[in-house]
Amino acid sequence: MTGSNPTGDGAISLPAEIINAVRWAEHVVVLTGAGVSAESGVPTFRDAQTGLWATYKPEDLASVAAYRATPKLVWDWYAWRRELVTQAQPNAAHLALTAMQDIYTNFTLITQNVDGLHQRAGSHDVLELHGNLFRYKCLLCDQPATVDEWRHRSDVPACIHCGGAVRPDIVWFGEMLPSRPLAAAQFATRHCDLFLAIGTSSVVFPAAGLPLLAMEKGALVIEINPSETDLSDSAQFSIHDKAGAVLPALVHAKRNPN
Repeated sequence: MTGSNPTGDGAISLPAEIINAVRWAEHVVVLTGAGVSAESGVPTFRDAQTGLWATYKPEDLASVAAYRATPKLVWDWYAWRRELVTQAQPNAAHLALTAMQDIYTNFTLITQNVDGLHQRAGSHDVLELHGNLFRYKCLLCDQPATVDEWRHRSDVPACIHCGGAVRPDIVWFGEMLPSRPLAAAQFATRHCDLFLAIGTSSVVFPAAGLPLLAMEKGALVIEINPSETDLSDSAQFSIHDKAGAVLPALVHAKRNPN
């Protein structure tokens, strides 16, 4: 394990082993969590339960049962979260990952975040394990729904196909992760030689199992997180610093091999 050290000019000094791994990797897989978006000012799921929302438990606001029982309450909470995200901008970490996408022939970006900031930064083909705040689907028929397609009513939008309540297309408590992005994430992880776990607490499975799978298959795993996590003792390297500081340094190392 290692921690990063700022040099006199404010740059990040990284161990030679990490620099060499970044330079010579052929297939890079990245998993991002809430810590990356937090650097843009987006509160984590639990941090968002402040102010008017502080009295509610997570399951009161993020489950099918909650939406059926109190649809307006749940809809308003996600509308508030969407507004927070709309005001946020991609940060240096998001932009560095977009750069990595362009400089590696094989690059896979997996995220647990639902804010779409990776895409706004220019990343494409992002594997969203927990969905997206700005996508919607019907609670009853599961059909995708867009703002232009749903019918407006007094409490929550209604599906034009069956009249059911439109919900955010994100993974709620008790729900399975979407099978296609999860399968694609696992496939890429099995075949990578460098895996970066960035800004994730490494406690929520099955996402938390991806870096372990990468190590099992022989990949080098580097964790980037300001704090210790459940992965810190297992990863070959654990850099305790912000992603917005470390990732640009990795991009620089890749682009400047000399």
